[in-house]
This record gives sequence, C-alpha cells and structure tokens, in this order.
Amino acid sequence: MIVAAVLVVVLGAAGGGAYVLLRTKGSPRQTAEEFLAGWRRGDLAAMRAVTVTPPADFDRYYQGLRTDLGTTKVTVSLGALTRHGKQATAPFAAALTLPAGTWRYQGGLRLVTSDRKWKVAWTPEAVHPDLHAGQHFTTSFKWLKRGTVLAADDTPIDGAGVPGSVQQLVGLLAPLTDKQAKKLGAPYAKGDVVGQSGIQQRFDKRLAGTPTTTISTADSSGHTVKAVGGFTGKPGQNVKTSLDLHVQRAMSTALQGQGKPTSMVAIRPATGQILAVGNIPGGFDRAMQGIYPPGSTFKVVTAYALLQAGLTPSSSVQCPKTANVGGQVIHNSEGEGGAGGMTFKTALAESCNTAFALQTQKLLSAPKLTSAASALGFNQKIDPGVTATAGSFPTPTSDAEKAVAGFGQGRDLANALSIAGVAAGVADGTWRPPVLVTEPQIPQKAKPSRLNSTARSRLAGMMRAVVTSGTAKPAGLPSGTAGKTGTAEYGSAQHGKEPPTHAWFMGFRGDVAFAVVVEGGGFGAKAAAPIAARFLKAL
Repeated sequence: MIVAAVLVVVLGAAGGGAYVLLRTKGSPRQTAEEFLAGWRRGDLAAMRAVTVTPPADFDRYYQGLRTDLGTTKVTVSLGALTRHGKQATAPFAAALTLPAGTWRYQGGLRLVTSDRKWKVAWTPEAVHPDLHAGQHFTTSFKWLKRGTVLAADDTPIDGAGVPGSVQQLVGLLAPLTDKQAKKLGAPYAKGDVVGQSGIQQRFDKRLAGTPTTTISTADSSGHTVKAVGGFTGKPGQNVKTSLDLHVQRAMSTALQGQGKPTSMVAIRPATGQILAVGNIPGGFDRAMQGIYPPGSTFKVVTAYALLQAGLTPSSSVQCPKTANVGGQVIHNSEGEGGAGGMTFKTALAESCNTAFALQTQKLLSAPKLTSAASALGFNQKIDPGVTATAGSFPTPTSDAEKAVAGFGQGRDLANALSIAGVAAGVADGTWRPPVLVTEPQIPQKAKPSRLNSTARSRLAGMMRAVVTSGTAKPAGLPSGTAGKTGTAEYGSAQHGKEPPTHAWFMGFRGDVAFAVVVEGGGFGAKAAAPIAARFLKAL
C-alpha cells in the first residue's frame, strides 16, 4: 500500500507537469490587443508576428489604407471577445482619419491556436469585412457648389463685368494640372478647378467646401465592386470683402487713360477697410505690393512728430534754397526758398525740404521719428487678406540720413496702400491695420494706434492748406479735401539732369482716405493730384 501510494503521487505530479507543458500560452484577447496595437502604430512586423502564416501581400493591404485612401491616422479599439474552444472572434471598432473626414466602421479578427499560441487567422476581411482577396479601396469625390467672392454690398465680384484691378485681387480659378493634383493629394484630382491666385487661392478651402466622398472596394483591374462608406460633402462658403463698387468705379474713371504705371488705394478711415484698389496696367498689384520712396508724402509723418515735439502750425521756420545737414547737402525740388522764414504750416503747404531737414535735425531723435512712422503704419505686420507690403522706415543711423528720411527719401519705402493708411490715420485720429477681407475675419498682429489728438488736429489743418494755398491748389481738388503732394527721386541722375521722380498725392475727404502714385510721373502736383481730383469728383 505504501509503494502504491508513492507511485500514485509520482504519476500525478508527472501528469500535472505534462499539462503545464502542453497548454496554450497567452490568451486570444492578449493576441488581439497586440495585433491592433501594431495596426495603430503602423508596425506591420508586430502584426505579422501574431498572425498565422501571413500571406506575401499582407503588408500591401495595410499600406493601401495610406496610398489608396490617404489615411493619416488609425484608431482601433477591441470589443467583447467570444471564444469557442480553440477559436475566438474579436470584434473591433475602427476610425480612419482621411483627408475628407473620419471613416468609422466595425470589423473583426478571427483567432485560433497555432503551436500552442493564440494567433490571428488572417484574411483581407480582417482589414474590413467587405474587403476580399485581390481587392483594394478606392475613393471618388464630387465637389458641391463653390462659394462666391463678394463686395461689401454682397454683389459677386468673381465673375465678368468687374474692373480688372478687382479681378486681380479676387484671383484666378483654373483646373489643376496632373503635377499640381499630385502635390495637393486627395481629395484633389487633375482637372479640379481651384484658386490659383489672389483671394481665390488664399481662401480656396473655404470657397470650395468639402466634396461628397464615396469609399468603395475595387478589383485588381480598378473596377468598383461595392461602396462601403463615405462622407456627405459641404458646399463652399462665401468670402466677403470691403470693396465698395461705387468707389471702385470712381477710381477706375480717375485712372482711365493713364499712360504710365499708376496705382491707387482708397480706405475708410473709421474702420481701416479698403474701399477700392486700382492698378494700371494689370499684371502686378503695385498698389498693395509695390515699393517706392514716398517722397514728400512722408512729410505728413515728420510733421506729426514735429508737432508733438513742440512746433505749432504758426511756428516760424527757415526755408533756405539749400541746407547742409551732417554733410548732406539738401535742396528743394523746384528751387523754392530763400533767406526769409515762413510758418511751419506754409512749409508743409509748399513742401519745403530744407525746412523739414533743419527742424528734424533740431527737434527729433531717430527713435522719435521712427516712433511716429510706426504710429502711422510703417514697419507693421499687416494682413488685409491678400498679399500686401507695409511701409518700411529703417531707423536712421546719422543726422544726414535722418534729415533725408524726414522728407521721404533715403531708405524709406512705401506704396499706395501704406500712404493711404497714413492719410486715414490723420483723418480719423487712429491708424488701423488695413482690411480687405471682412468675412472670415483675419486676426491682425498689428494693433490700432491712437494719435495725439492735438497734433493730429493741427496736422489735418495743415494738410488742408496744401490744397487751398499750397502745391496742390492748381489741381482743383473739391472743397474740404486735405492732402499732400509728393515728388520722390529714384535711380540716379543721367547726363547732368536731375534724377527721375515718382509722382504722389495722398489725402482725405469725408469718409474716404486715399493715395495715388504715378511711376516716373514727375511732380506730384502735376501728375498725381489731378488724378485724385478726378477721383473725388467722380464720387
């Protein structure tokens, strides 16, 4: 009996050891979790490691989710597992992030024991229940109605019958080339019409909306087998601008017949909204992107700084024919000036370079002049909704450079947009970042700048004197106009003649501020101010 008992114990122990050695390792849930975790990470090697004899094209089915559908992220979560002896079913919920949205569907894994381990018995249906051997996914897209670019009064401006300068701002719609479509990727395809420039390009996603997307399985020949999912598209949304077509027509009338490149911008001072933009000829948006020395229009900025520094419109200043500041000999554009003095108001009205150079040297530091320029929009990061260049005013590094910069020469650069902004700032008392696109609203890095009220009020009166008794008087501008002429040298003198000049005029009247520049136009009073007069009269 003792021997028999010992024998039973030994055999029982041996039998238990055999059971431990032969039982299946792990669990179906653990294997399913490992497989799905690998899918989430894109770790195909980890997925193959827990699969029973993965086929040669195993990787292609999962890589196809990216190449065929444009999948950028996979989220899969395991459901309640069902086990039947040595087999199990593991349902999962999948969410694939595609260009057009998130595709969600239910799938499942079949698990079996192999070599005493739980593994996935894989077929293409493990990717999607309707994906079978030799098949792949494909997508088709149908774009809905495109949004419209609108003027301030909701009139469409993206079709025929609008001025060329407006068409230039709105931009071009054109079908994609094969190269462009491949660069953009899904949902775009060759022949899709998209914005190629201007507002149409900048806001293409808003205007285009999203296409209706159908996800299907297809055979090896590319023929659709079955639709398995998709998304309902959304029509495009409109883009609204601040353009006032009445103001735009008046500007077109004023610019008509210009033989030299000319650009103009009109702004509503109270809001900073751009009312009209004009360019002759077309092809390049000089008004918003051009860069020119601003010439004597910049004297408005310098006058504002000098008024803050203690000058008044009635202060007496000298206007000699020439002045030497820091070794720089400065003269007046048409030889104005003499031994006598004049009021500061008259110095602006008659655009005396030497008076401004001498007073700048006497009363303004380089930082003070730079601060005044910044307060009126120079050196600001603007974003009106289309490509635009702000005025640039580098801080002068010497007395000579400061004197020259004070009347708009040297390294000063501007365009019609930036100088119209200066006029708008003086008109309203606050400089505001210029805005062309009003819907959707564009966050602005540049902040409104409130001007010194006393200096601004005095400056506005001095600018009215430019029109009533100064350089702009011959242009016949309407009553109530305040402005400033500008004659800006560029290039170098040739054959003993004076350097060529751009012609400027800027100003405001009522709720409209504006600036116009004629490239190589000569004197502002003769070439630019008459354009402004025609514009205001047309309004």
